[in-house]
Amino acid sequence: MARLLIVHHTVSPATAELLDAVLDGARNDDIEGVRTQVKAALAATPTDLLEADAVVLGTPANIGYMSGALKHFFDTVYYTVQVDHRGMPYTLYVHGDNDTSGAVRSVETIAEGMGWERHRPPVTVVGRPGAEAREACWELGAVTALAAVEHAERRER
Repeated sequence: MARLLIVHHTVSPATAELLDAVLDGARNDDIEGVRTQVKAALAATPTDLLEADAVVLGTPANIGYMSGALKHFFDTVYYTVQVDHRGMPYTLYVHGDNDTSGAVRSVETIAEGMGWERHRPPVTVVGRPGAEAREACWELGAVTALAAVEHAERRER
């Protein structure tokens, strides 16, 4: 069975809304053959990532950068999984009060250095999440769950 890992730093009601939407999409009853694991960024381990077939990353934009917790996750896993997970699909959602561009850029730079493949453009939300933002996160969760299944099938061949 494929595994989707969702690594997030959820500190506000806004980021919680986005995470809930991602989870709803990833756990859609129409998607078969994938198990979803949700880990706070400070609790996620290299083993969690090594067992994953795709990953969704979620972070607030903090002072023009990803959260310190998500950066800690990358620091923890970077060298351990860099070779084994080249080509792994990933997606990203970011919430900010004013701007998300620095957070997106920082995550994408690290993911590229790890050899991951961005499966979809990031979902970026500035201000309070509305229905459109929640729908975009739902879709992000669903398509990344499907990407996990496809990636697992390719690895098995």
